[in-house]
Amino acid sequence: MGRMPSERQERSRPAVKPARRPELRLPPLRPYGEGELTPDGDYDGLIFEGTDLSAAEGPGARFLDCALEDCALDGTVLRNARFLDSRLSGVRGVGTDLSGAALRDVELVDARLGGAQLHGAVLERVLISGGKVDFLNLRAAKLRDVVFEGVVLDEPDFGGASLERVTFHDCTLRAADLTGVRLKDVDLRGAARIDIARGVDRLAGAVISPAQLLDLAPVFAAAVGVRVEA
Repeated sequence: MGRMPSERQERSRPAVKPARRPELRLPPLRPYGEGELTPDGDYDGLIFEGTDLSAAEGPGARFLDCALEDCALDGTVLRNARFLDSRLSGVRGVGTDLSGAALRDVELVDARLGGAQLHGAVLERVLISGGKVDFLNLRAAKLRDVVFEGVVLDEPDFGGASLERVTFHDCTLRAADLTGVRLKDVDLRGAARIDIARGVDRLAGAVISPAQLLDLAPVFAAAVGVRVEA
């Protein structure tokens, strides 16, 4: 049997690098007027307050220094859109299409979303705080410096995604799919609950707590074909 790592060796291991949070300072905002979103539209310094954007078509649109508050996003198409230095608060919707979108220095607060499509998206310095997101599709997405805080993620799909400096704090992951995921400096220790449906073998590059290791033991055992019997 190999020797157990010494205390000195444990201390010498590099600590997980924390995620950098967005530094969002919105300027005074102008109300968004009437009218629909347009493909490749430019939206700068606007507040969308209680706006119904359901089924709106805005692929390739750019939102800079914007706030979306209590907006409806049912079936909204924002493929390849860019959200820069913006806050989305209290948004709600089913089937919102943000595939291929870029989010940088963005806060998503108290959202209620179902089936949101973010496959192939790029998230950098993003805070996702509060609320509940069901069936989030982040397949092949790239996440760097992303914080999930106090949010419930029900059956999120991270298949083939790349996560670097991503922190889960006081949030719940139910039936997460980590198939083919690549992790680096991912901190799961603060998560309230972790439930992995697939891809537990891809947790290299993540840090979990001893208690979480015990919770995940049956999943690890099943992954390597170990039977656990009394």
